Parts: sequence; C-alpha cells; structure tokens
Amino acid sequence: MKFNELHLEKAVLQGLDSMNFQDTTPVQELTIPVILQGKDIIACAQTGTGKTAAYVLPVINEISKGKLPRNEINAVIMAPTRELAQQIDQQIEGFTYFVPVSAVAVYGGTDGIGWVQQRRGMQMGADIVIATPGRLLAHIRMGTVDLSSVSFFILDEADRMLDMGFYKDIMKIYRLLPPTCQSIMFSATMPPKIRELAQKILKNPEQIQLAIARPPETIIQTAYICHDFQKIKILQSLFSKSAPKRVIIFSSSKIKVKELSIVLTRMRFNVAAMHSDLEQSQREEVMKEFKNGHIDILVATDIVARGIDIDDIRVVINFDLPHDAEDYVHRIGRTARGTSGEGLAITLVAENEQAGFQEIEQFLGKTIYKIPLPEEVGEGPEYNPTMFPPKRKRGRPKKEGSQQKSVPSSPPRKRGRPRKQI
Repeated sequence: MKFNELHLEKAVLQGLDSMNFQDTTPVQELTIPVILQGKDIIACAQTGTGKTAAYVLPVINEISKGKLPRNEINAVIMAPTRELAQQIDQQIEGFTYFVPVSAVAVYGGTDGIGWVQQRRGMQMGADIVIATPGRLLAHIRMGTVDLSSVSFFILDEADRMLDMGFYKDIMKIYRLLPPTCQSIMFSATMPPKIRELAQKILKNPEQIQLAIARPPETIIQTAYICHDFQKIKILQSLFSKSAPKRVIIFSSSKIKVKELSIVLTRMRFNVAAMHSDLEQSQREEVMKEFKNGHIDILVATDIVARGIDIDDIRVVINFDLPHDAEDYVHRIGRTARGTSGEGLAITLVAENEQAGFQEIEQFLGKTIYKIPLPEEVGEGPEYNPTMFPPKRKRGRPKKEGSQQKSVPSSPPRKRGRPRKQI
C-alpha cells in the first residue's frame, strides 16, 4: 500500500515524500488506519518493521489539523531507554518538517541544563513528549507537567519496559491522563503480563499481531560449542585472524560487559562498553564514536539490541546466550542492515547454555552451523543439549544489572513553519 492511500494530511505526505517514503510496511498498513479511526490498539511487531512511523504518523496527522489544544501536551510516547527516546524524537523531526508540530525528548542522565530544557519544553506546550518513565515521573513530582490535555498515550516496546521494572511508573502516569485519551501499545512479544497491562489501560482495543520475523538469509549464523573459560580465547583467535571492524559483542549482564571490555582493551583492541551505568553524555559519545568508525568493537548489553539503528555492522557476537529466542533475533538483526545487506552472527555456547541454544534453533526451524574450535583454543564439549541442561531456569532479569557469572579476567526540532520555540 502507498502512504497516499492512507488519508493523511497533505503536509504529512509532503514530509514522507521528501524522505522518499512511498510504500508502507505491513505493520504500518495494518495499524495507521485503525489509529486514525481513534481506536485503542495493541500491536505485536518487532524492531525493524517500521513500527515507530506506524504510531507517530497518525499522531502527527491529527495534531497537524489544528483541532487539539494549542500550547498543551497532546501526545505522550513512553520508551524504555534514552537511546530509543532520542531516536523517536529524531524521526518525528523528519516527519514534521512541513507541519507545525513540536516535540521534546525527556530522559535521565542529563545535567541541570538538560533538565531545565526539558521542563521548559513541556511547560511551553510541546505537542509531543517522548519520555522514559522515570524521568517523566520526576518532572510530574516537581509539578512542571500538565497531562490533562493529552489525546494520545503510546507505549513503545512495552514488554521491555515491564522487564525493566517500569510497571508502577507507567500506571502512575496513566492515571493522570484524561479518560478520553487514546492509548496505543506496541510490543515485540505478547507474554501474559503484557496482556494484563493492555486490559488495564486499553478500551476495546484492536489487536494486530505480526509473526515474529526470522533473521534474513543474508545473515550467516554460526556457533562455537565451548567451555565457558574458552570464550575469551575464541575471541582472541577470531580477532587475530581478521582485524575487528564494526563488531558488536552482546552480553546479558552489565558486569560481564564491563569486564569483557577491560579484557579486550588489555589485548590492545579498540573497544568501548555500552551499559546503563554510563552517564547519558558518555553513552551518546560511545554511540557517536562507534557509528563514526572510531571504535572497532562495541561490547553491550541488550540496551542496544532493540530500536537502535546502526548501519554496516559486520559481525554480531553473542558472548553469552540471550534470554529467549526472540532476543536472539533482535541481537543478530543489528547486522545485515547497511548497504551490503550481509552480516555474520556468532554465538558462543557453553555447556549450561546448550539447552537454550537448542530452543533458539527450534524457534528458527533450522540447525545453526557449529564451527570447529580453533586448535589453539583446545577441545570443547560435545553438543548434546540433553546431557547439559541449564544450571538455572532461563528467563529475563527484571533489571539490566542482574548479577551473573563474570567474564574470565584474562584471555584463559523540529523544523517547520512556524516552529514553536522550545
């Protein structure tokens, strides 16, 4: 379907045309008409499907008509991380080039100047507020935010927000909204807790569920079956044969991320770590340096697995197994996104991770090629998931900083006319 078939305002279509957006993605085709009808909606769609535009465009479209209160907050978009909030803000800036709709991103980790700028933007009535739950609540407690005129309440990556422990924050914010507010939820997965949340905040919602996409065939998926202590040696062997460039290494614990980045730095690799303990300015600098090619290896928690667009990633390495098969898809989906359209995914599978890895293979409906261990690494265990059950029940941690086994310490705005000043 073409965007010009969706009954969007002319100025909104102008912005899409200037960005060379002509055809809708499946999630956009299914959700935009429903949102334009004013219905609550819950949509299950993973990152990379165009879901941000799916909810942003109809919201911008309705605000641009000029029928909603002026100089008031008309839409609140909740995001689990600062990076995703920033990315949504950037997309809104592009979509609103030809319409007088303003936005402000509200997130933690900034200095006093950042706080004042966020407060000023909301007090002056930014049309759209993109916020992380904790930061928006902090402004609410200070009495600087009025949500009484909000017409749209959107939860992006709702499952991730619940995983991070934001349920109570979300409900506190929701209770401050007018009863006429249209609520929209997007989630990559649909576990019972998401359905429970939907029952509490959505009114007779339309449900749209797109099948979880399998990784594209352009991603070569491989694995090393190894002992845990061999993982560092495998990385060392890999990087000695081919100098690392544009590599992301994922770990499920920020403790592992910190320790692994230290180990790789001692090996004289150009490495940076990305996790929630970094100040916002530090995280922005790391992402900037990595995108610009000044950093070769980014060691990260799942904070960058969803919702962050980084082109031309050559290799994604799972230093340890993600918490479920869908997270595996999100992680390796960071590669094969640039002009080459090709990428390599490598997963290091220890004995206690074999059962979980088998679950991933079953989810994908394919057997992932197991690469023989390099001779210098030594002999690894047999791949037999029934022989090596997991040591603990698999599941998502409530917070990114959950304690896990450590890594071995050594190798053994808007623009428009006119724009509100925020």
